[in-house]
Formats: sequence, C-alpha cells, structure tokens
Amino acid sequence: MSYFQRFRGIVTGIFLLVFALLLFAYPQEGKYIIAGVISISLLVYGFKQLWFYFSMARHMVGGKMTLLTAVIILDLAFFTVSMTTTDDYIILIYLLGIYLFSGLIDILRALEAKKLSAPSWKFKFTNGVIMICFAAVLIIFGLFRGKMELLVYGYCVSLVYSAITRIIISLRRTAIVYIQ
Repeated sequence: MSYFQRFRGIVTGIFLLVFALLLFAYPQEGKYIIAGVISISLLVYGFKQLWFYFSMARHMVGGKMTLLTAVIILDLAFFTVSMTTTDDYIILIYLLGIYLFSGLIDILRALEAKKLSAPSWKFKFTNGVIMICFAAVLIIFGLFRGKMELLVYGYCVSLVYSAITRIIISLRRTAIVYIQ
C-alpha cells in the first residue's frame, strides 16, 4: 500500500467518523441523508465501473462482466433514489439488506481466502460475522420496536465501525515479498 493510499484510507475513515457524528446529532433527517449517501455512492461507483469498461475493460477478457456490474450498480442507485419518497422503513430495510449481503460476501471471501492460505482471512471473517450480527440486532430492535431513531443510531455505529476498520487497515504494515 502506497503512502497516498494510506493517507486516503485515513482521511476516508475520519470523514466517516464526522459523518456518523452528524447523523447522530440529527436522527430525524437521517433517513434522507442515508438514502442520499447510499444513492450517490452507488452512482459514483457505477459510473466509475462504466468508465473503466469503456476506457479499458472492453479490450480485456471478461470485460463484459464489468459492464454488467456497472449496469446493475447503476440500477440499484436509481432504485435507491426513487425510494426516498417512500416509507421510512422501506429505506432502512433496504439498508439492512445491504448489510446482510455485504456480511455474507465478506464471509464467503474469507472462506475462499482460507482455502488459499491467505493470512488475512480471519479479519475478513470476523468483519462479515459482525456485520450480519449487527444487521440482525438492528432488525430486532429497530423494526420490531418501531423506533426509527434506533435504526439511524445503528447506522451511525456501523459507520464508526467501518471508519475504524479503514483506519486500522491503512495503518497496518504490508507484507513485502522478496524475490531472489
């Protein structure tokens, strides 16, 4: 990891911490802020993938997969934008679905890394388990009790967790492979 990547990871972590404090201070407007951030980040990622396809990936083996990924991500982004006018719970159910899916993907990646004897599989596995458990706790306390603020506070806690893991990953030493 280069110094710029480390710096970018630390700055992103600090930005996420500040954003979590902002959401914690204003939980009533939190659902609109959360939906806006999710849709903007999905739009940026989708257009980034689309740009990568048109600039380089169309000449690569498997480049059409990049195009399909970009189209699916852009569809999810537009779906998220259209959901801002719906009920509060639908947006947060969608958010919890993203957490569950992301946690499941982390667990599957960790199991694949374990098969390949990668040293960082334990960190990915615990991260996935924590995300799934956290989503389950948010479903139990937020949706079944009917308090929207609990879901916004839970999202703030998940942002703080994500920020801390980004900062830890940025500060961790990378292994250097020497070829002789």
